[in-house]
Amino acid sequence: MNSYPITKNSKIKRIAEKATYDTETIHQIIDEALFCHIGIIHNDRPVVIPTIHARMNDHLMFHGSNASRLIKTSDQNDICVTITLLDGLVIGRSHFHHSMNYRSVVLFGKGEIIKDHEERMDAFHAISHHFAPGRWNDARKPNESELKQTAILKMKIDSASAKISNKFPTDEEEDYELSYWAGIIPINQSFGEPKDDPQLKKGIEVPEYLKNYCRD
Repeated sequence: MNSYPITKNSKIKRIAEKATYDTETIHQIIDEALFCHIGIIHNDRPVVIPTIHARMNDHLMFHGSNASRLIKTSDQNDICVTITLLDGLVIGRSHFHHSMNYRSVVLFGKGEIIKDHEERMDAFHAISHHFAPGRWNDARKPNESELKQTAILKMKIDSASAKISNKFPTDEEEDYELSYWAGIIPINQSFGEPKDDPQLKKGIEVPEYLKNYCRD
């Protein structure tokens, strides 16, 4: 599908011109972000939890302890996932028009704990690849004990919307004559040079895929 269905939950009403339901755009934001926030209802109270995610086609994958409230509460229940990428500070001529440039998504679906071993391993692979592409075959795989302690939760994306702001300040017409600076301060994510673990065995070099780590 080229776009997600517009539902009562996903429809953006406030500044609707910044909204898109385009599947490719939404997937690009999901894939670029390193983490997300999951909203659940736990003991009749709202809870929002940050966690690592990965996308497999139209499903999101999350992992956590079998005992975590996120995992136990989300299985077979509705959940909401949000992701925001900040791209710039928008400085207006008036305080009213100070803002931010951003790309954000809100996703809705139902959680489901994965039971099948092969599907679980595929999800572990996807999360590893999302976190550090190339690492899956360059580290020890989860052992039986670790697999028993860890649960994988998946969520089919039933509906989703993105909201994107990438403009200069929209000041009032009369304010353009004011003698105040206005514009955008870009926000760029960067990653430093890898640092060796103090207990690293001698002779082990940083893998090429980690030397210039970046997010597309």
